[in-house]
Formats: sequence, structure tokens, C-alpha cells
Amino acid sequence: MEIKSPDQHNATQNPPRNYHKDAPLVDENAPLVPPNKTGDDLETTQEQDFNGASFSGAVLNLSTTIIGAGIMSMPAAMRVLGLGLGVAVIVVVAVLTEASIEMLLRFSRISGSGCYGGVMGDAFGNRGRKLLQVCVIINNVGVLIVYMIIMGDVLSGTSSSGFHHAGILEGWFGEQWWTGRGFVVLVTTLAVLAPLAFSKRIDTLRFTSALAVALAFVFLLTAAGIAVVKLANGSIGMPRLLPDLTDMHSVWKLFTVVPVLVMSYVCHFNVHTIGNELKDSLRIQSVVQTSLALCSSVYVLTSFFGFLLFGDSTQDDVLANFDTDLGIPYSSLLNYLVRITYALHLMLVFPILFHPLRLNVDGLFFPSAMPLVSDNSRFALITLGLISLVYLGANFIPSIWDAFQFTGATAAVCLGFIFPAAIALRDPQGIATKKDKILSMFMICIAAFANLVAIYSDAYALFTKNAYRSA
Repeated sequence: MEIKSPDQHNATQNPPRNYHKDAPLVDENAPLVPPNKTGDDLETTQEQDFNGASFSGAVLNLSTTIIGAGIMSMPAAMRVLGLGLGVAVIVVVAVLTEASIEMLLRFSRISGSGCYGGVMGDAFGNRGRKLLQVCVIINNVGVLIVYMIIMGDVLSGTSSSGFHHAGILEGWFGEQWWTGRGFVVLVTTLAVLAPLAFSKRIDTLRFTSALAVALAFVFLLTAAGIAVVKLANGSIGMPRLLPDLTDMHSVWKLFTVVPVLVMSYVCHFNVHTIGNELKDSLRIQSVVQTSLALCSSVYVLTSFFGFLLFGDSTQDDVLANFDTDLGIPYSSLLNYLVRITYALHLMLVFPILFHPLRLNVDGLFFPSAMPLVSDNSRFALITLGLISLVYLGANFIPSIWDAFQFTGATAAVCLGFIFPAAIALRDPQGIATKKDKILSMFMICIAAFANLVAIYSDAYALFTKNAYRSA
């Protein structure tokens, strides 16, 4: 699909009111190369034999965007919320995510914008577009850092909880210099992540996305099997359904889960790219709904079985719990299976999130340059620079919960709820319904309140911990 020229775009500033909500994202007769890039725009140089992505390929790529590292933090979220409240919140966030994407796509169609940045630019001008690009960069860098942290936890081990959980290589070969976290993550980055990150078109990743989703299900089914066996032999009981509230601080702590859940669903920056590569772009909303239903099911099941297995001992990264005797036959083998499959899953998810990150960095810093895919030198330099930044972040941030809370409370909530709602309230094309505006106000208020409380609770916990250590 193709981007409109400025003249065509201006012609849509006052469109007729009787538009069709399922109209294509962009005009098929528009020129291919826009004069200015908007950051997360579609690839502008397609192969001549590329006839469009399939529905299944689009679902796999969008599901992979959603279901990355978020699945590992879901059992920890249940530890805070309790299983009953936690599952309800997962479903509510999924419903709000679908509503925000629907509004975003609807405003994209009527404005003729083929990307998220284009819609923000149409509503708030160049400053709005740049703010969107900055938030995508912060969000995706944070998520990719989480991916590398989990890979380090699995392969080398972690001590972020105060207790050391040995990684796979450390368990096999003991503590060696080459089983250390920094070296293991470096080798993984150079041997696996960097080659995958050099893909120029997101549809080429559909096969790795299919394998990534399959590996996520292997993890889920293995954890479910372990939980069922332990439940049958009476070694575990049913988990708490409600949060354990003992004082006001425990109430405030409930809100720290919101940024984690929001970040686990943010996929808005890839929706336009995936939709523009579809054979039939009218099906993008169905792709979104199918992907969210699939991922929500996985999140709910993972939360249930993970919290069922480990209860209040659930780590921020539940993979770290799979390093001890599970109390069932073949415990060691199952531990390795769970950790290895999910580490491989994240390696395959990495390029799906890296793709929009690179496009937005290029759009932010080189808005007037030739298309990124046509400039191999700039493409390589941006790719290598971003991979280096993510690697350094993964070695300095100790826990995925810390990374999730920071990016979830800032960039992710803006991308997922505040920006789409603000576009609907701004309503530059005059198409927003009363329902849109009420929903938008609700999303902005609940997102702002929850994240302010989460930031306060995190800061309070940090200062309390430091004061305790100093005493």
C-alpha cells in the first residue's frame, strides 16, 4: 500500500461525512515515495514480486509484537492482584486496546495517513508526530532491553531478587568467565539478534513469528502440564483470587501492575505497517481482533498456571523460578525445556520490535533523507547503534519489572491509550462520535491516574528500600 502525496493529503482535510469505516488505510493511486518521512511509515521500496502479506502471516506478526516478554511478567502481576482480579484486568486492558486501535485505524483511513505518525501529525502537527516517534523509541528500547535481560536470566542466571538463580550454562558448566551474563548476552546478540535485525521488510519475518508463537505455546503447555501434575498429587493448592491488602501501601501497590499490563499489549506502532503489507488492507481490524483474542488467552492461561505453581514466590521474571526441583519426575529436563523454548521465542520476537524502532529513529533524526531501505550505510549504522544501546541497557538494568514499570508508565501508556484518545478528542476531520469522546476521556483519565499512582508507589518502595539498607 502507498502513502499519499501532500496535495492528496490536503484534499482529505475536509472529507465528506459519509465515509466508509472499512475504507483502505491509504489511497492506492497515491505516489509511492513521500517527500517527508513520518517515522513508522511503511517500507517505500518493495520487491517487485511481493504481492502482499496473508491474513495468517499478519496475525502471527502482530501476535508476536504483543506476546513478547509480557507473558513472563503476568504471573508476577497475579502475585500482586490475585488471580481473580488479575484475569479481569487482563481482559479489560485487552478490550480497551482493541477500542484504541479501532479508533486509530478509523482516523487513519479518513485522513489518508498510512502510519501512526501520520495520524498524530494530522491531529497535532509536526510536534505531535515527533512526540509519537520519541515514545515509540522509548517503548521499544525498553521492551528490547527486557528481552535481553530475560535471555541473560535464562542462559547465565540472575540475582535481582536477592537470591541467585543459576542460568542454563552456569548449571551445566559452573561459574566460568564465558558463562557470565555480559559475555553470554554479547555472543547471543552478535550470533542471533543482529542477523535477524537486518531484515528490511516485516513480512519476511512471518516464518520466525510462526515459530515464536509455537514456542510460546510449548512454554505454556509445559507449565500447564507441570501445574496439573502437582495439583493432582496435592503438592500445591489453588492460588489467591484477590489481592492481599494489609495497609494503604499494599493498596497503592496494586497500581504498579497497570503499566506492566499496558506495556504487554502495546502493538499500535506495528499495526499500520502490518496492515499496509496485507493483500487486503480492509482485514486489518480482523487481524487486530484475532491477535488480541489469541494473546489474551495465552496471558490468562500463563498467569493461572504460573501463579498456581509458585504462588507468592513467583519471581518478576517467572522463568527464574524454573531452576529448582519441581517435585515431579523429569523435573530437571522440564526446567530446561521451559527456559530454552522461551529464550528462543524472545530471540525470534526481537526483530519484530526492532523494525519499527529503527524506522522511528530514522524518521526522527533524518526526516528529509532518502528512504532508509535505499541507503544501506545509514541502515547499517542505525541498526548497529540501536543494538549496542539495547545491549548496554540490558547489562545495567537488573530486573524486567523495573524496565516494564518505567517504560509502561511513560511511553507505553501514551502509545496505547493517551495518543489514540487525544486524536479522537482533537477530531481534526470531524468524525468522532459521542461514544468515541466519552471512551477517550475515560482512557486518558484512568491511564493518567493509574500511572501517577504507580510512579508514586515505585518511588516510595525505592526510597524505603534504600533507607532500610542505610539503617
